[in-house]
Amino acid sequence: MPQLNTTVWPTMITPMLLTLFLITQLKMLNTNYHLPPSPKPMKMKNYNKPWEPKWTKVCSLHSLPPQS
Repeated sequence: MPQLNTTVWPTMITPMLLTLFLITQLKMLNTNYHLPPSPKPMKMKNYNKPWEPKWTKVCSLHSLPPQS
């Protein structure tokens, strides 16, 4: 049974890995990565709420007269 000649394998694998690395670096160099959006400061609007200045009565159902 003939033996597989593996003496040239490192000679072929090393340039292949180098080429793959360079291609990957070139692709990443041309890629535009978007920056994450910056948060906008929120302005709280003060709405006129009619229930704030006056007192409101809270009624529970047990204190109401029975409905017929």
